[in-house]
Amino acid sequence: MKRVVIVRHAKAVPYGYDDDFSRKLRDRGKDDANRISSKLMGDGVKADLIISSPAKRALKTATIYAENFRYQINSIQIEDELYEGMTTQEFIDLLREISEEVQTVFIFGHNPLVYHLTNNLVKLFNSDMPTCSTVGVDFDVPSWKEVSARGGDLAFHLTPRMLK
Repeated sequence: MKRVVIVRHAKAVPYGYDDDFSRKLRDRGKDDANRISSKLMGDGVKADLIISSPAKRALKTATIYAENFRYQINSIQIEDELYEGMTTQEFIDLLREISEEVQTVFIFGHNPLVYHLTNNLVKLFNSDMPTCSTVGVDFDVPSWKEVSARGGDLAFHLTPRMLK
């Protein structure tokens, strides 16, 4: 089985779009990221690989998860297209290049991309993706090369509001 965990960055400061790329997390966003990643750790979920958008708010969210998962921060892979935008097929192509030793990959990005990816990976997803939403998608396949659109099953969907 292969698992993709898609995370929308945590709550960021509302700078508007003058310097969207450099927006930082609010304290609430940092707390939310800690809360959700700690819950996942407690549930036995681990990260074999972390890939993040290079935008400051996504990378900081990924860093908080990495710290809680005891994942080396300098091993976080940066994928520019998670900020710039990508199609579902481009995302699947990215997944198909992951080493087969990896069972669980965490992907950190932004809306509307994370919503569309989640919606297009699972058979049925009729929920919202507020900040710090964390969605696990399981693919009952032995290889990343077999991952396909609409081929995944929703394993979990956590939001900060659920854990308050």
